[in-house]
Amino acid sequence: MSTKHVNHLANEKSPYLLQHAHNPIDWYPWGEDAFAKAKAEDKPIFFSCGYSTCHWCHVMERESFEDEEVAALLNNYFVAIKVDREERPDVDHIYMTVCQAVTGQGGWPLTIVMTPDKKPFFAGTYLPKHAMWGRPGLLEVLSMLKEQWDQNREKIEEIGEKLSQSLQQSVVKPKAGELSAATLEQAFTQLLNDFDPTYGGFGPAPKFPTPHNLLFLMRYWRRTGDKKAIAMVIKTLDAMSRGGIYDHLGFGFARYSTDNKWLAPHFEKMLYDNALLCYAYVEAYQCTGDPDFARIAEEIITYVLRDMTNEGGAFYSAEDADSEGVEGKFYVWSRQEILNLLGPELGELVADVYDVTHVGNFEGGANILNLINQDLYDYAAKNNLDITELEAKMAKARERLYQVREQRIHPFKDDKILTAWNGLMIAAMAKAARVLQRDDYARAAERAVEFVLAKLTAADGKRLLARYRDGDAAYKGYVDDYAFLIWGLLEVYETTFNPKYLRQALHISKDLKELFWDDEHGGFYFTGSDGEELLLRPKEIYDGAMPSGNSVAALALLKLARLTDNNEYQAMAEAMFTCFGAAVAHYPRAYTHFLLALDYYLTAPRHIVIAGAKVDAAVQSMLALATRSFMPETTVIYNDPDYQEDLRELLPTMAEQAAVGGRATGYICENFACQRPVQTLEEFKQSLGNLGIEGFAVTQSNNKQ
Repeated sequence: MSTKHVNHLANEKSPYLLQHAHNPIDWYPWGEDAFAKAKAEDKPIFFSCGYSTCHWCHVMERESFEDEEVAALLNNYFVAIKVDREERPDVDHIYMTVCQAVTGQGGWPLTIVMTPDKKPFFAGTYLPKHAMWGRPGLLEVLSMLKEQWDQNREKIEEIGEKLSQSLQQSVVKPKAGELSAATLEQAFTQLLNDFDPTYGGFGPAPKFPTPHNLLFLMRYWRRTGDKKAIAMVIKTLDAMSRGGIYDHLGFGFARYSTDNKWLAPHFEKMLYDNALLCYAYVEAYQCTGDPDFARIAEEIITYVLRDMTNEGGAFYSAEDADSEGVEGKFYVWSRQEILNLLGPELGELVADVYDVTHVGNFEGGANILNLINQDLYDYAAKNNLDITELEAKMAKARERLYQVREQRIHPFKDDKILTAWNGLMIAAMAKAARVLQRDDYARAAERAVEFVLAKLTAADGKRLLARYRDGDAAYKGYVDDYAFLIWGLLEVYETTFNPKYLRQALHISKDLKELFWDDEHGGFYFTGSDGEELLLRPKEIYDGAMPSGNSVAALALLKLARLTDNNEYQAMAEAMFTCFGAAVAHYPRAYTHFLLALDYYLTAPRHIVIAGAKVDAAVQSMLALATRSFMPETTVIYNDPDYQEDLRELLPTMAEQAAVGGRATGYICENFACQRPVQTLEEFKQSLGNLGIEGFAVTQSNNKQ
C-alpha cells in the first residue's frame, strides 16, 4: 500500500474506507461533496462498495485501485466514491438490487457507474484490471463508459432512468396473501427437496449456514412431530461442526463453504454468522440433549469473548479471510509442520484424525483441519485406544497447535461495532446463558446492551445509531438495528427477568413504529423517515445470510403482544402477514425467519409464571427446567418479589400470579386458561409432561444417525 497518496477517506472511521485512504485514486466517501463535484465537473460517478474482510475486494484493490494507470483514468474522467456496505447497508441494498437485475448475480466488491444524480447505468462486481476469466477488464470498461458519456449522453441517461424506474418495482409491493399452517408445510417440503442427505445443508455449493432454516425446522418438528425435520437439523449442524468451515483450534465458523461437504471455507469470520449459529446450536441442544451441540455453542462464545469483544463489552464485526495477502494462510497446515511441532507419535495421531496428508486437502498442498470422515469413538475402537486418553491427547495437541498459530500474522480484524450485529450476539449470548446455566454469558450480554445503549444512541437519546468506532458513533440506525436489538433485549429479559430490559425493548419498539412503519400498507421500511433521501426507500423481507429486519420485528412484536397484552403489537404483525403474504406464499423457503413469526402466531398462546424467593431452591429448579426445555411457543416469566412495582406496570396479569403461602409456585396457562398452581418440582415436571414437554425429546444415542 502506497503512503505517498492521501485521499478524502483519510478522516473516516470505517476500517474498509481507511484501507483505501492511500490509494492513488482520489476516493470520496458517500456524501454531498462527491455529488456536488460530479455535477460541477459534469462527470459520472464510479461507485465501489465492499467491506474490510472481503477477499475479492482486496484482490481488486491490489490489481486496480493501487494502480497508477487505473487511478489516472478514474481521477481524470470520473468522481470515485467508496462505500462500506456494513456502515451503509441502505446504499448497498439499492445498488446491489441494480446489479442483480442487470447481471443476474451479486456480490462484493460491488461496482456501479452512475450519473451525478445517483442513477446507475453500469453494474458489476469484481473486475480485473484487464479482461480475463471471461470477465471484462476495468480499464476497458472505464474507457468505453467515458466514451459513451461524452458521445452518447442521451442513451446513458435513458439507461439510468430505466434502471431507476425498475428499482421501484423491486420494493415489496403490498399484495394481500393468505398465510397459514399450509405455508409452513410448503417451506418444509421445499427445504426437504433441497436438503443434502450426505453432508447436510441445502442446495449445491457454495453452501451458507443460513441458521434460520434450522430454527424453522426445529419449530416445525415441535409443531408436527415430523422426525425428518429434526434429522435435517442434526445432520447439518453435526456436519458443519466437523468440516473445515469450523475452526477446530480457535473456534468459530467461517462465512461459507466453497464445496458441498463444508471442507474448504471462505475463511472470513462474521459476527452475525457466529451469533445465529450459536443460537441454533443452543436450540439443537434443547431439542436433543446432545452435549456436542452445547459444546459448539460454548466454543463459539469462547471465540467471541476472547477475540471479538472490546474493553467495553461490545462485539467486533469480522475477521478477514486473508493474512499476508493469502486467503486462509493463517489457518492451514502442512503434515510435516504438524509432525515437527508435536513429535512423530502425537503428530501422526493428529494428522490421521484431522485429515492432514502430504498431498493436502487445500491449495498448494496445505491442509484444513477437519473431522468430516472421522469420529473419535470409532477411531478409538478401531485402534484399540481408550477414548478418555485419546480425547486428552487430542486436547493437548489442539492447545499446542493453537499457541503456535497465535504466533502467526493474524488476519485483519474489523473492530467497528454494529448495533444490528451486536443485537444478534446479545440474543445468542442470553439464550445460551439460560439454557446452559452460564451466569457469565448473561453478564456478557448485559455488558453489550449497556455499551450499545450508552454509545450507539444519539445525544438527545431519541435515535439509535448504526456504527461505533474509535470514539465515534454515526449513521442513523436502520430497521435491522432496531429489530435485532429488540430481539436481544427480549432474550436478556427472559434470561435475567430484570424488567428494565423489557422496558427498553418496549421503548425501542415505539421508536421502530414511529420511524419505520408504513401506515398505508404495513411492514417496516429499511430506512427511517428521517433518513437520507435515496433513489428509493426499500422494504426488505427476504431472509438471506441474515434474517430481514421485518422478519425479526414480526416475531418480536408478537412476543411483546403476548407478554404485555398489548393488541397493537399483534395488529402490526397481522398487517405484516397480509402485506408480505403474497411474496412469502410464492416461495416460503426464502422467508424461514419470517415463518418463525407465523408459527408463533398460529400456536395457541402459553405462558409459565414461576413465583417465589430467588433463594428458594425449588424456584431455581423450576426456572432451570422451564428454560432448558424447547418451548419456542411459551413465555416464561419469573414473578420476582424485588420487582413487583415494575411487573404490575408492565405485566399486570402475570404479576397477579404470586407465590402461594410464601412457597415456590408454578402457573401454567395455555390457550387463555390456567391449570391449578403447583408447588413442587415433581408436580411442575408432570404439568410440563402433560403439555408434551418432557425435557430432551431426541435421545443422545440416536441423534446423529
